[in-house]
Amino acid sequence: MREGAKTSFARRLRRDMTDAERRLWHHLRRRQLLGYRFRRQFPIGPYIVDFACIETKLIIEVDGGQHFDATGDVARTQRLHELGYRVLRFWNNDVLTRTHQVLAVIYEALGTAGPHPGLPPQAGEGDKP
Repeated sequence: MREGAKTSFARRLRRDMTDAERRLWHHLRRRQLLGYRFRRQFPIGPYIVDFACIETKLIIEVDGGQHFDATGDVARTQRLHELGYRVLRFWNNDVLTRTHQVLAVIYEALGTAGPHPGLPPQAGEGDKP
C-alpha cells in the first residue's frame, strides 16, 4: 500500500472505530495511563495498528471474531516484534465487558517499560530561582 493511501485508510479507520476501540480509546487518550501518549490507527511499517505508544514501543490490538483463526495475525505480530514493539491483543468482548481488567494489563505493561520521564512543567510551574 502506498504511503498516501495508507494515511487515508488510517484516517478512515479512526473515523469508523468499533465500539470496543472507542471504549478503549476513551481510557487511553490524553495521557491518562501513567502519562503516556497513545496514537490510534497508527501506521507502523506495512501495518496500521489499533493503538500505539511510541515511547514505550507498545502496540495494543483489539480483535473481533474475524481474528479467531487468523494466521496472518501471527505473522503480523512477529514482524512487529522484529521492529522492536511489544504487542498486546484483546478481544472486543473483553474490552467491552471487562474494561478494567484490560486496562490493568495495559497499565502493567507500561509499568515494565521503565520509569516515565514525566511531562515538562507547565508555564509558571517548576523551580524558581
